[in-house]
Amino acid sequence: MDDQRDTTDRFLPRFDAAGLVTAIVTDADTHVLLMVAHMNEEAIAKTRETGQAHFWSRSRASLWRKGETSGNGLTLVEMRVDCDQDALLLRVRPAGPACHTGRRSCFYRRIEADGSLTFLVDDAQG
Repeated sequence: MDDQRDTTDRFLPRFDAAGLVTAIVTDADTHVLLMVAHMNEEAIAKTRETGQAHFWSRSRASLWRKGETSGNGLTLVEMRVDCDQDALLLRVRPAGPACHTGRRSCFYRRIEADGSLTFLVDDAQG
């Protein structure tokens, strides 16, 4: 553990080769896991500057603000970084469903032992 990121009081994100860190997004009030996305330096800066969650779309290769087309934005309550600064936790207040399918969370299916998927009640994650 010779990396200063583990003990520093400075935010020094460890971006991967594509310039991204993983962002885990939870509801600040209910603690429900809403989504997982990726952020680059610009997405982090825009999120901190505006208080609205911004991400990097790997498929579109562009910056996007959650809710820019749906209106279901994510207002930042708190941003945390993990021990080696290669993943972020965004605690947010959602203005509607977080998933593009209209569900509250992107994690709405459970993988069964036989490989099939069971659709869960929208709020059930545990």
